[in-house]
Amino acid sequence: MSEVIQESEVRNTVAAFVDAATGLAIGFHQNGIDCVRGVGIDGANVALEILLPYPVADRREQLSQDIAAFIKEHLPAVEQVMVNLSWRVRTHKVQDKQTPIPGIKNIIVVGSGKGGVGKSTVTANLALSLRKLGASVGVLDADIHGPSQPRMFGLEGQPDITEDKKIIPMENHGIKVMSIGLLLGDDAPAVWRGPMVSSALQQLLTQTDWGHLDYLVIDLPPGTGDIQLTLAQKVPVSGAVIVTTPQEVALLDARRAVMMFRKVGITTLGVVENMSTFACPKCGHEEAIFDQGGGAQMAKDYELPLLGQLPLHSSIRAGTDEGQPSVVADAQSAQSQRFIEIAARSSALLSRQALGVQSTGVKLSIKS
Repeated sequence: MSEVIQESEVRNTVAAFVDAATGLAIGFHQNGIDCVRGVGIDGANVALEILLPYPVADRREQLSQDIAAFIKEHLPAVEQVMVNLSWRVRTHKVQDKQTPIPGIKNIIVVGSGKGGVGKSTVTANLALSLRKLGASVGVLDADIHGPSQPRMFGLEGQPDITEDKKIIPMENHGIKVMSIGLLLGDDAPAVWRGPMVSSALQQLLTQTDWGHLDYLVIDLPPGTGDIQLTLAQKVPVSGAVIVTTPQEVALLDARRAVMMFRKVGITTLGVVENMSTFACPKCGHEEAIFDQGGGAQMAKDYELPLLGQLPLHSSIRAGTDEGQPSVVADAQSAQSQRFIEIAARSSALLSRQALGVQSTGVKLSIKS
């Protein structure tokens, strides 16, 4: 007599499956929500309906096959497994006294505490990677004095305005982008003091018609000053990503950024170590010219995930200069795959945070 397969066995087995791209088990429950939405058993055949809380569009088929193989490996009585896999991004909790912006499910900020570590490049490729995973994504360039996202996304000209005086973000590569650089032009400086800078950030965020986004990624300026305080007090943030390079001089500022986010109640999703090695474009050899292991040690010290390590590679620089970031220029390259892995881990970690309530409030508009 053949062994009877129990639904509880199937569910417990799925819960133990580790998504290789994120390094995390799917888990029996995510924020009280069971990812296994349905189990069908017909003799030795099993059918599963799985709803993940983070985007997996570009690898849905492979992930489904991996889950099916895992079940058959751990439940020998199962002969055939059919997996119907889908995903849905939810709104997650933000810091106290903040309310999510209508239409934007989650805001992820990318900070470093220091300039020159490649934070803007990471921001652009993180956003493009989330888009490749299947999410709807926008980018807000919060570096009022040194905006770089327009160049990185190959954007020129000025954005249009809706009839109700809202800014229409410019778009390229499937990403909606807003930056003070699009309003002032490439050469015009924003010669403003702190309060004006903070006010400009709020206007760019709340008076832009973002539509519906799963993630808005904000590229923060260096430091822990006015912009960062404004962000903590008036912008609903779901999580932060810290970018650093391996050497101690960069790590000092990155540590300050971690502590700043902790003090204002913003969850840090993890650390990205940029310029981890120099990758020779001719032979592929990698060398740690900026020391090694600093980002990993910092992540360990603060009990944070190391989201990924990125090489110093000429193609990454060239792509952003030309408005074709790595993930767009060559999605299959080794460096692009690292960006995509970072996006997968970030979105999966965010999905494990407490759920929030999506705001349905009235949209703000610019007053003439």
